[in-house]
Amino acid sequence: MSALLTVRELRIDFLAAARVVRAVDGLSYELQAGRTLAVVGESGSGKTVSARAVMGLLPSSARVSGSIRFEDTELVGLPEERWRRYRGAGIAMVFQDPARSLNPTLRIGPQITEVIRLHERLPRAEAAQRAIELMEMVRLPAARERFQQYPHQLSGGMRQRVMIAIALAGRPRLLIADEATTALDVTTQAQIMELLRDLQRELGMAMIMISHDLGLAAGFSDEVLVMYAGRGVERASTQTLFSRLRMPYTRALLEAIPRLENPPHARLAAVPGQPPDLAAGFRGCPFAARCPRAQGDCWENTPELIEHEPGHRWACWHPLGLEGSAEPELLAGRGQRA
Repeated sequence: MSALLTVRELRIDFLAAARVVRAVDGLSYELQAGRTLAVVGESGSGKTVSARAVMGLLPSSARVSGSIRFEDTELVGLPEERWRRYRGAGIAMVFQDPARSLNPTLRIGPQITEVIRLHERLPRAEAAQRAIELMEMVRLPAARERFQQYPHQLSGGMRQRVMIAIALAGRPRLLIADEATTALDVTTQAQIMELLRDLQRELGMAMIMISHDLGLAAGFSDEVLVMYAGRGVERASTQTLFSRLRMPYTRALLEAIPRLENPPHARLAAVPGQPPDLAAGFRGCPFAARCPRAQGDCWENTPELIEHEPGHRWACWHPLGLEGSAEPELLAGRGQRA
């Protein structure tokens, strides 16, 4: 079965203060229809920039090379007028902060109906009814009442449900959720993720879930792609990755998850050091300066993300062995994907 989305050797450069910043460097992956790919990593690892490239939402200053194929269409270099056929209808995105994404001066209803009428030539009354149906689909309580309210009258979780309704207005085949639950409390976060999973099953969408939280990825994804310094450094099915971690960076991300059994006021684990300066470039493995397993060859040669075991790719000269597995308690409280 051919992939819905295929990314090959994607590179994204920005010019900043007379220096070139390579934000994404040779990223490759595929995504099948109806499946969920979790893209995880620290802030600045290239997750959001690569997702915005898939949506065609990068500024004109960005230089994009490589290939992004959605079904049978090459998206890199696509003219803006053709992008409009895919943005919203083929691929949609739920952004991190709904408070900044919604227009505070407009009522909720018109913000949803505007998107509906952009994709479908419907009279205002029919578009309004469709908007209310979408609000009910995303389980927004008292949808008809909320239709007349402003964003500031809704809670953070409600605003995020509105953003999901807007994203679904064009009936996309691929939904990108960019840190869609970061600004929400833990209970609301779980509700939003369950909602996205249920909608995915109901509508048959593929989904890219961008997060810094490997624990969240463990519960809601089929496959995980770990990014560091603009590169993919480990990729496998969720079950394989968490049973046999190979990349030390992936292990460090897992250890940074707060654990309930830790005593009060215990120091939180963190990945030591800082990511490399992408404008200055680097030699060897980009994680070498922060890696406890780094040896001489790590400073000289850059490892490629290649398949070392069936279905499991990693970019590391000295990968983890039997110690590279996720202890059950690290993922305690994270519901596993059915």
